[in-house]
Amino acid sequence: MIKKINKNYLEKLYILFLGIISSFSLPPYNYWFICFFSFSLLFVFLLKNKNNNYKLFFVYGYIFGFGYFISNLYWIPLSLLHDNDLKILIPIAIILIPAFLSLFYSFAFLTFKLLLNSKSTFINILSFSLVLSLFEFIRGTVLSGFPWNLFAYSLSENIEFIQITSLIGIFTFNTILITIYVSPSILFLNKKKIDLLGFFFVIILIVSNYVYGSLKVKNFQNLKTEILPAEIKVLSTSIPIERFYSNIDEEKILIKLIEMSSPIQNKNTIFIWPEGVIPNINLKNLKDEYYYLFKKSFFENHKIILGINDDQIQNEKKFFYNSLSIIDNEANAVYKYYKNKLVPFGEFLPLENVLSKIGLKSLTNNYQSYTPDTNRTLFDFGKNNKIKILPLICYEIIYSGNLSKDNDYNFIVNISEDGWFGESIGPYQHFAHSIFRSVEYGKYTLRSSNNGISAIIDPSGSIINKININKEGVISIKEIVSVDKTFFSIYGNKIYFCIILLYIFLIFSFKKLENE
Repeated sequence: MIKKINKNYLEKLYILFLGIISSFSLPPYNYWFICFFSFSLLFVFLLKNKNNNYKLFFVYGYIFGFGYFISNLYWIPLSLLHDNDLKILIPIAIILIPAFLSLFYSFAFLTFKLLLNSKSTFINILSFSLVLSLFEFIRGTVLSGFPWNLFAYSLSENIEFIQITSLIGIFTFNTILITIYVSPSILFLNKKKIDLLGFFFVIILIVSNYVYGSLKVKNFQNLKTEILPAEIKVLSTSIPIERFYSNIDEEKILIKLIEMSSPIQNKNTIFIWPEGVIPNINLKNLKDEYYYLFKKSFFENHKIILGINDDQIQNEKKFFYNSLSIIDNEANAVYKYYKNKLVPFGEFLPLENVLSKIGLKSLTNNYQSYTPDTNRTLFDFGKNNKIKILPLICYEIIYSGNLSKDNDYNFIVNISEDGWFGESIGPYQHFAHSIFRSVEYGKYTLRSSNNGISAIIDPSGSIINKININKEGVISIKEIVSVDKTFFSIYGNKIYFCIILLYIFLIFSFKKLENE
């Protein structure tokens, strides 16, 4: 009896360990090769224990997911360190977030158990990949979704391998990658002819994907560049996050931003400032109180993109918005985008009417929650569509397939404040999403971050220039390469449902071969 208890305990510890080490495949480590071991060992374990009941498979999935998420999302509650009233929630949040997200893996493993009836290892691999990726897709889309740290992000530094996402997107790529990661298990399990055929099929898939990606990157590098009608300067700042909780000198911050921008009178320039670097004033105050600073330093051929609060009165009620706005040299707003996807507890308080009564509030303002908007319109700087931007604030960059229905733009502008999470792994994971969005949509991504990673990324996912976390500086782009609309940018996540049908077809095809 004691031996059985010890065995069960060790098995669960083993699965927890596999989940934890899998997370080291993600940024900033990017030890992607770990997944070949962790996924294969996990799959071997599940097949060796396939006679166990459904409840145990549910538990296996939960433990693996908990190990995976607690080791790569521990940094999220660090944002609570900046508010003394919320520090007490940190231990709860560290456990609660992985505890909830792990349920998606529990249901994935449970579904896999329902499908685990084939003697073929490769058929079971296809089933496992399909259901695990399906629940990853559900995690990333339902109830607003949280598609953070899909397994596919382990290859964020290997741009040749991720070019395929311009055709199929990250969710479909995630499905294929799980299949690749699990395939070595064939070498440790039954080596039937059908399984060796499946293993050979995966090898062909890996090689062909790499060849395709290499050719695509090389082709992009050989394309002719064209000069932009204006230089675009991306600022990276390191202004302390404590500015949200203290009386700061806004003028001093503005002067610093202007000095970093170094505007030149006769040079057409667009400046991109990070999100929320001047939190205690809104768009109207900026015009009323600091008009003279802009008029003194900037000129008519200058435009500034910045993240700043705005408010509107509707039906005698005031609504607050987190905005990406574009202003001219007199601080007049020529364009305003209000953030669509708000961060729970960071920008809005769920069940605010109830939770506010016990002292809870959103982190980024002390008055009330921000209001989400539903529109995301492009902005054309009026130079024959040479500089047309899609605005994204902070973690809106993570929502693959849900950026814009209008593909007629050439720059994704992503402004962010990553200082909430200190020098943790969070800002590196956040940045990795920008690489994938550039490839998926075939666009340049201009990322301006305070206390995070700022960068200019081309449509192939290559980093043209970058400023690392907590460093200050300015990077710029003066010329670009025009590329055609990507297949994924046209069809979006509809493509993912095609991979579901393809996997079902493959499962039935290999089953037919198994029975012959």
